[in-house]
Amino acid sequence: MRSVRVLTNKQVFIVDTTLRDGEQTAGVVFANKEKLRIARMLDELGVHQIEAGIPVMGGDEKEAIKQICKMGLKASIMGWNRAVISDIQHSIDCGCDAVAISISTSDIHIQEKLRTSREWVLESMMKACEFAKSQGVYVSVNAEDASRSDMDFLIQFAREAKKVGADRIRYCDTVGIMEPFIIYDRIKTLREAVDIDIEMHTHDDFGMATANALAGVKAGASHVGVTVNGLGERAGNSALEEVVMALKYLENIDLNFKTDKFHEVCEYVSRASGRFLPSWKSIVGSNMFAHESGIHGDGVLKNPKTYEVISPEEVGLARQIVIGKHSGTASIKAKFREFEIDMTEVQAAEVLARVRETAVQLKRPLFEKEIMYIYEELYGYPEH
Repeated sequence: MRSVRVLTNKQVFIVDTTLRDGEQTAGVVFANKEKLRIARMLDELGVHQIEAGIPVMGGDEKEAIKQICKMGLKASIMGWNRAVISDIQHSIDCGCDAVAISISTSDIHIQEKLRTSREWVLESMMKACEFAKSQGVYVSVNAEDASRSDMDFLIQFAREAKKVGADRIRYCDTVGIMEPFIIYDRIKTLREAVDIDIEMHTHDDFGMATANALAGVKAGASHVGVTVNGLGERAGNSALEEVVMALKYLENIDLNFKTDKFHEVCEYVSRASGRFLPSWKSIVGSNMFAHESGIHGDGVLKNPKTYEVISPEEVGLARQIVIGKHSGTASIKAKFREFEIDMTEVQAAEVLARVRETAVQLKRPLFEKEIMYIYEELYGYPEH
């Protein structure tokens, strides 16, 4: 078994864009108070940089970003901008210490969306970056639709960005078409060609956002863009909670986040965004530590590590032994011990038969009172 390699926060950075890309989820709007609370929660978790929104929008958006910048958070606060100097000035006005300068690099975007040329893209990016650096802020140059960009042009784009002082390049899998093996090769190629930090910004259209983000880190990316619960345009982005826990347990990179706050933060963002948090959601869904199957329940009762890689407490959840159609006698006996009733093997088998019959009729697991009713029907009221 590999020894845990604990990296410092300077080696892998988490960039949370819940307040920008997350709010760009169709139909999602955060109130200003919610934005401030989410920013504080992200800071308490240990997020390194918070992309707080789009200052040039003005109004409530700009006011919320200004307030976040005044909160005295440990995290860097980034404003998102087009490659336009006036956009960047709005971010400076808010007090952001970092700016994202975003422009398309794929030919389909350059020709069909921007209706311009590669040369114009380079010139616009360089002018915007030079201005931002003259204002003394950290700069991420975002290559929108990088995953569909010509690799030679992307390398040229990164080289020109570095020349004018960019601190990192954001590799955007804007339409979520990458898979981990290809993304690894591309990030490795880009990293070897240009000595500049790379951020992974991956979308989940094919369900691979987190996997692609990890592949990028493996290939040399130093930053990962995420959102709480994987919010974001269309199918969303790589999820903060998934990336942090996968880095820790699958890549042996512990970022020392306060992961026991994950469930609280994910629940809050779920409610604020009006987006249901599924019970089957990775890391923070209630089913993560709910066991009904007899074999699984028996194993977990003997040693939780038989079916749980992480402990529920580590992400702010609790283990549940669910009693239903797939339960076994070990789970029945364990549940009744919670009621201070020690059952014989025969009793457990008799109760289990009734539990399974009832669960099929109701098409769901049983509540504790329903389990007790079955016991009372079979053996009368328990004596304590």
